[in-house]
Amino acid sequence: MDKNDIFKEYPDVVTVADIMKMLGIGRNIAYGILKSGAIKTVKIGKKYIIPKQSVINFLAAANR
Repeated sequence: MDKNDIFKEYPDVVTVADIMKMLGIGRNIAYGILKSGAIKTVKIGKKYIIPKQSVINFLAAANR
């Protein structure tokens, strides 16, 4: 399986709710990861703009 196919059912930009489903984590942990900068995001006001590739990169880094 190609690493770019891992979350092919998700759009290129995902939400916090999507990250929770993708990683099987709760809301507090998801926001903690985003606030730590472990997943690269753009924050506009209170909204996170999260590229799907950032989530894939986060998982790849965790597996190293």
